[in-house]
Amino acid sequence: MRRLLTGVERESPRHVIKLLHTADWHLGAALQGWTREPEQRAALTQIVDIARRREVDAIVVVGDVFDTHNPSADAQRLLFETLRDLRAACPHAAIALVAGNHDPASRLEAPRALFDLAGVVCVGTIARNAGGIDLNTHLTPLRERSGRTGAFLLSVPYPRFCDLPIADDDAAGSSVVCAVRALYAEMIGAAREKIGGAPLVVTGHLHIAGAIESEGAERRILVGGEHAAPCDIFPRDLAYVALGHLHRPQSVGRPTIRYAGSLAPMSKTEIDYAHGVALVTIGDDGATSIERETFARSVAHLRLPERGALPIGEIDNALAALNLDPAAPTDRRPFLHLSVLVEGPAVGLKAEIDAVVDNHPVRLVSLHVERPRRDDATAPEAALLRLSERDPADLFKEAFERAHQAPPTSEHLRLFAELAREE
Repeated sequence: MRRLLTGVERESPRHVIKLLHTADWHLGAALQGWTREPEQRAALTQIVDIARRREVDAIVVVGDVFDTHNPSADAQRLLFETLRDLRAACPHAAIALVAGNHDPASRLEAPRALFDLAGVVCVGTIARNAGGIDLNTHLTPLRERSGRTGAFLLSVPYPRFCDLPIADDDAAGSSVVCAVRALYAEMIGAAREKIGGAPLVVTGHLHIAGAIESEGAERRILVGGEHAAPCDIFPRDLAYVALGHLHRPQSVGRPTIRYAGSLAPMSKTEIDYAHGVALVTIGDDGATSIERETFARSVAHLRLPERGALPIGEIDNALAALNLDPAAPTDRRPFLHLSVLVEGPAVGLKAEIDAVVDNHPVRLVSLHVERPRRDDATAPEAALLRLSERDPADLFKEAFERAHQAPPTSEHLRLFAELAREE
């Protein structure tokens, strides 16, 4: 599916660069022990197809290529196979990888000699020489099929602590954000000295203030816990800013500062995202259009129910009503995110639910337990007592009832008494 994003369209110049922006592949990731490799391979195959069909001049992968600092052999193999296929699909295109916070930065760069043979740029760390920023590493010309240079790419990886310049103690605001601002100013300044006013694309793997996070799926990554940098670290004369880290596709600050989003949902909060790539057309005056092409999802993610929670007794019928294919291979079966309504103690709940779910062609990957709300507005206000004045058994009963909306059984009380005696 293709969609034109408004805000930057204008009459296209005669000479243009077509750039494909993707990020956050997280190769090697698992979901509750289930591999994501079939989903990722299907999405990467679609990226190769889009790059070939749209005849792009550049492909940039902005960080979190891998999910862990110690990627498996299968994850590395999938990366190299994808790079091979991209090169075959777009023989003249520039291909660039930059490291994210999940990536082993130095290991990502290790095959650089082989990458050079394949025409792949890989930047894991900030490279410097006696003159400052090493532009031979970070700055890449983007050429049309004719060989004409139409723009430049400044590859900036995730800014590690050791990459940041020493912040000015007198500067206002977060010292970390000030250091990130100084790093970008240094790198963009060095690039401008070399290329003048030519169109410049810059990458960034970080959180930009105002962007929407995916709850529970993304780390707040700038050192010191001060994780959000303002979008004004990117000068307005940049043709495009290709971002990674946040999994939701979105622009932030202005249309030309954009997150590409991840390949597939990384958590329950990302089920409704339209995962895909950004396609940017860059002319002599900057970005002339930004489009989205979304992926056909190869593995479904089901939220049951869509809202609220189901009593345990209704789960079997709800799953049967989905009419799922019982012959589907295990790695193609939908991932299930289940919310269950429970009253009273939840002893043995997971085993009971597993017994029901195992009868259906799904893979349970998240289980959320909800309990009926209690209206305590009419409850008498508890008198203030010192902890030493309370009976431990009474405290246990109150805590148990608050947690389970039911009093403890005699067996619970017996076990608590045994624990208390051991103390």
